[in-house]
Amino acid sequence: MARADRRAQGLARVAVVVRAGAAPLWWAGVFAAGVGLLVPGLTGRRIGVMAGAALFLVAAAVVACVRRGRYTALGRGASRAGRHDVLQDRAVTVRNWRHGHRWWLLLGWLLALGANFAVPVAGGLLLAGTGAGLRLKAAWLGRRERSEDALWWVRVDWLDARAGRPVGKAVRGYRGTGVAAGDAAPGGARRRAAALV
Repeated sequence: MARADRRAQGLARVAVVVRAGAAPLWWAGVFAAGVGLLVPGLTGRRIGVMAGAALFLVAAAVVACVRRGRYTALGRGASRAGRHDVLQDRAVTVRNWRHGHRWWLLLGWLLALGANFAVPVAGGLLLAGTGAGLRLKAAWLGRRERSEDALWWVRVDWLDARAGRPVGKAVRGYRGTGVAAGDAAPGGARRRAAALV
């Protein structure tokens, strides 16, 4: 790792930022798809379910794979986090992301619900597929972190509150720590307490 500058910064885990939207998108999509099963729509439920299944797979694959090269490049150039850098708790990172995206999440859910009157289930499964893709991307990041034996962090002030992307234009590099740092495991999941011996 390159040497970090000496200014202390607040740092958020990259994998946690990626994973933060997975659950709300998944559950909003599942709920919207469930409502769609009760609405015949213009195309009928069977066509809606088939179209939704295809959209789910495409959305999950695209979201999981997009910008991987950028993540990898930033991770390879990560500088070591400084002694005085503040590692943001997982819960705070998740809360900040969801607060910054609350209106987008609501809009997506409403659009998925409204789409049921045209193509039942499809909009909900598209939304759920997006959430599944974020989960897959976080898992991929976790594998990269384990293989490199380092966790990737991004400066909080580089995360746009509206976009919240850890690979946005404002992000000029990551910082790295050992895998024991912070309260989130590789991939951004909650760190399990060590078993008592």
